[in-house]
Amino acid sequence: MNTTPEWQALAAHQRTLRDAHMRDLFTQDPGRAQRMAIEAGPLFIDYSKHCITSETLLLLTHLAQSCDVTGWRQRMLAGEAINTSERRAALHVALRGAGSAAAQGEARATLEVMRSISNAVRSGVWKGATGKPFTDVIHIGIGGSDLGPRLAVEALTSHAGTPRAHFVANIDPHELDDTLRVCDPAATLVIVISKSFDTVETIINAQHARSWLEAGVGRNIAPHLVAVTNNTEAAGTFGIPDTQILRMPEWVGGRFSLWSGVGLSIMLACGSETFDALLAGAGEMDAHFLAAPLERNAPVILALLSAWYVNFWGAQVHAVLPYSKRLNLLPDYLQQLEMESNGKRIDRAGKLVAYATAPVIFGNVGANSQHSFHQLFHQGTHLVPSDFVVMAPTPDPRSRMLAINALAQTAALMNGDASDPAAYPGNQPSTTIVLPSLSGRTLGALLSLYEHKVFVEGVLWNINSFDQPGVELGKRMATTLLPAATLGDVPHGTDSSTRSLIERINRN
Repeated sequence: MNTTPEWQALAAHQRTLRDAHMRDLFTQDPGRAQRMAIEAGPLFIDYSKHCITSETLLLLTHLAQSCDVTGWRQRMLAGEAINTSERRAALHVALRGAGSAAAQGEARATLEVMRSISNAVRSGVWKGATGKPFTDVIHIGIGGSDLGPRLAVEALTSHAGTPRAHFVANIDPHELDDTLRVCDPAATLVIVISKSFDTVETIINAQHARSWLEAGVGRNIAPHLVAVTNNTEAAGTFGIPDTQILRMPEWVGGRFSLWSGVGLSIMLACGSETFDALLAGAGEMDAHFLAAPLERNAPVILALLSAWYVNFWGAQVHAVLPYSKRLNLLPDYLQQLEMESNGKRIDRAGKLVAYATAPVIFGNVGANSQHSFHQLFHQGTHLVPSDFVVMAPTPDPRSRMLAINALAQTAALMNGDASDPAAYPGNQPSTTIVLPSLSGRTLGALLSLYEHKVFVEGVLWNINSFDQPGVELGKRMATTLLPAATLGDVPHGTDSSTRSLIERINRN
């Protein structure tokens, strides 16, 4: 990849820009802000505050063309097995009305079952074993089966009604126990989400939740259980009736799955209309991604800018800064989406890559972040590209102040302080994404934007964005070491540090 003419042209071009300042780029090009902005669905995206020129964008577009971004996009849409290591399609767009007709049909069928369950629970028709309507839902999953729905419910909380949604991912006993403490088993529905139905953390938590239900309402707990899985047999063995099992297709990866049955908790907490709006907003961004030319394609441009800084400027981190308390979990969600997808050192052919891939994603809600790590942005020694996610202000003056704070930060990061340029050099790049409001539609478009950005990054870096072998390695190691924690039998070949730590834990 890094030996192609397109890559080399960008490397040479970066050398001509490395001493440039964005202040000067704006002075030299008065129309820059208008030209380097895109409306994509309900989102407005300003990418003018970057160390780029029109030539940079042209060269980056040539890179995208040489990597066959349009071809890979078409292969994804056609349902080809672009998840090469697992020989699976990645058809999450079908959940929003694009791609394979067969996959769309399967998605619609699941959506109707979700509606049926949601309407029955929210109306009080579906009751628990003792006749009580459900006031609480406990969503048990981890990783991709947790973060998306957790983010959506928190973000759309103004639309929430009954039942309340609780999320349990961590195997730390406190997370489940603290949740059970505030719920009534007779009025609680438990949703167990695991594609394989053998994810260790999820199944252990589900077993404890099942015991809690049985202690509270007796043995007839079937009305209190729903599963989302591809292993319907294991879910049935667990005690979940077949009519209460939503199938998670093979062609949906966990971190791309909130649009599927995994999002049942969103529908239960916020209603089917809000969930439909979430799908519609994502569908609008899908349509933009699939039709817009590369040079005016928002996810493509965000991916190209990511590669520009990671591969040609040496940036190792990327900040995500949502200026909305309800988007507090967006950095966490994007950490998983991007780093689990593209944190790879092996290309599609199984060879070591000779260039950097995914940056470290971090962030926090603004303006809190301004009083912590923005200090490093303004005066530190690291190049930190950032995404500012900003809501158009409401009539509340506090809302306007919040939006102005975000825009002031982007300006300060770019301009620095001309009166003391040594201390405040500026030239920190940022993208500003403006949402007219926070709704199902705008959140759906925002998350779809980032999904497609991650996909394009994977194409640029020639890696498979849809597997996670590193995650599996840690799980295998934990399985090997578990007998040591319970029986004191440390496996042969365990390193001395791990062995001594196990012994100390067991002594305590």
